[in-house]
Amino acid sequence: KENGKLVNYATVSTGNFHEGNANLYTDINIFTADKRVTSEIEKVFTFLEFNYKTFNYKYLWVSPLSMRRKLYMHIDTEIANARKKLPAYIHCKINNIVDLDVIRRLYQASNEGVKIKIMVRGICSLVPGVPGLSENIEVVSVVDRFLEHSRIFIFCNNKQPKYFISSADWMTRNLDHRVEVAVPVFDPDIQNELRTVLDAGFKDNVKGRVIDEKQTNSARNKAGKKPFRSQVELYNHYLKEYNKSIKNQSH
Repeated sequence: KENGKLVNYATVSTGNFHEGNANLYTDINIFTADKRVTSEIEKVFTFLEFNYKTFNYKYLWVSPLSMRRKLYMHIDTEIANARKKLPAYIHCKINNIVDLDVIRRLYQASNEGVKIKIMVRGICSLVPGVPGLSENIEVVSVVDRFLEHSRIFIFCNNKQPKYFISSADWMTRNLDHRVEVAVPVFDPDIQNELRTVLDAGFKDNVKGRVIDEKQTNSARNKAGKKPFRSQVELYNHYLKEYNKSIKNQSH
């Protein structure tokens, strides 16, 4: 209770709390008291206990109930905006892209002019950079000391970006056969942190590889550019923020 009132808190993570994974994986965890999220997380737990009950979710994407539909809805919004000559992009960080229907939707978005940038760590069945198919899709992969495990989705939404983190990859098993959750991120400061993570991955010219239609997976061209290793840069960034918070607490 806070000020005599019951307050719910919820945590949503792109990974689990296994102590072994914590030493190796890079994940993102949101801890929130936002009623828009906590009320719907409560529905998810009720569904886990009584899976014959169904719920409507306004903010969360929940597999196997609504995640695929809401993902398509957001892709289709970008397609509609691109057709109107409005800004349209999809930026995401994910482990695996395998689901053929999602890939076809992204190809359609590319052909309509949506600019798509994807950071994928594992399997990528999507073929980027093919004229007439996927020329507006750029895919990079970063494999370094830590296993990239977080899923981040950013949709332009006509310059009013929508941010999400998710436990699910774009695979049929995650979208249709498991209970998974994607949660919107409303806080501007956390949105900026998510953008920092994606921008760092796209900029990596030490451990970053460019995925292309020839499957050469060549290193990003860094001729004349200062080396930028995203995991090191992000580690130092978060260490600096942590030390700053400790210093502020001591005053």
